[in-house]
Amino acid sequence: MSITKERKTEIIQDYRRTDSDTGSPEVQVAMLTHRIEELTAHLTVHPKDHSSRRGLLMLVSRRRRLLDYLRRHAQEKYLSIIGRLQLRK
Repeated sequence: MSITKERKTEIIQDYRRTDSDTGSPEVQVAMLTHRIEELTAHLTVHPKDHSSRRGLLMLVSRRRRLLDYLRRHAQEKYLSIIGRLQLRK
């Protein structure tokens, strides 16, 4: 269920701002979205896995806080990232 090194590198290359960027809010939101999608698929197969459900809720909350930060500080980047990741709002 963890993210592979190749997939992580691919996500970073797709969403980074500069060549050495690995921790910008855009990259973090993209990484969290990938993990959320994996956990959601896991929970459809294992609906009674409550510890994973709690982890999913924590990831969703962290992504929401990062998106709120982007919306306050960089509106155009916020709109870009939610469009690229096909998130609601």
